[in-house]
Amino acid sequence: MNEQEARMAAQTAIGKVAPDVDMADVDEDSRLRQDLELDSLDFLRLVETIDTDTGINIPERDYPAVATIKGLIAYLAAHG
Repeated sequence: MNEQEARMAAQTAIGKVAPDVDMADVDEDSRLRQDLELDSLDFLRLVETIDTDTGINIPERDYPAVATIKGLIAYLAAHG
C-alpha cells in the first residue's frame, strides 16, 4: 500500500467511526483520541474497521505508533 492509498484508507475508516469529523478541517498531526475526540471504544472500532477494510491488523503494542493521523497513515503504508 502506498502513502496515498494509506491516506485514503485512514480517512475512510475515520469517516466510518466518527462521521461528524470533517477530514478537510483536520491536520495530519492531529491526535486521534484527543483532537478528534475518539474515546476508547471509538479507537478500537477504528482499529477493527481498518482490519476489516484493509486486512491490516494493528496489535495493541503498536497503538502508540498510530496515535496521530500521520502515524496511522505511515503505519498502513509500511504494513499494507
